[in-house]
Amino acid sequence: MNNPKIGIILGSASDASHAKKIGDTLTDLAIPFEVTIASAHRTPEDTARYARNARRRGIEVIIAVAGLSAALPGAVAAQTTLPVIGVPVESGTLLGMDALLSTAMMPPGVPVASVGINGGTNAALLAARILAAHDDRTAEKLQAYADAKAKKIRTSRGDPSVLQNLPTAPENAFDAKD
Repeated sequence: MNNPKIGIILGSASDASHAKKIGDTLTDLAIPFEVTIASAHRTPEDTARYARNARRRGIEVIIAVAGLSAALPGAVAAQTTLPVIGVPVESGTLLGMDALLSTAMMPPGVPVASVGINGGTNAALLAARILAAHDDRTAEKLQAYADAKAKKIRTSRGDPSVLQNLPTAPENAFDAKD
């Protein structure tokens, strides 16, 4: 895509499926993005350079995906003033809890927003909300996305195969009482 607004940086090629999930959501919202791989431990210079160059290149938010020690989001945030969203990945004996805590527990002065383990979709939506603060088109796309999700839930209430013979609340249970 031309002129990416979101940079997705993976700590390892094994995280590519998470980039796909993030990318699918950003594509649905028509937000241009790019994906790269740089390790906080194995290629720290590349990680720092990518973060430092991002703003100049037009990137407005960086999503950093990493498992295990999940140093990548913090390493990126230490090199830029752009918003950084960390996506901790399920891996290792702690199944991603180590990555979640590493991402969420940053020292003062190096903020990283963290989503849940394997939370690529929420990372994409959070990045879109950051852009929507100054981009009405993105805000409209986000509202349409939320409306479609709400419609799906409301439709499922009326589908008898969903609740399979369970007693259901009447539709007026959801009436507004102003």
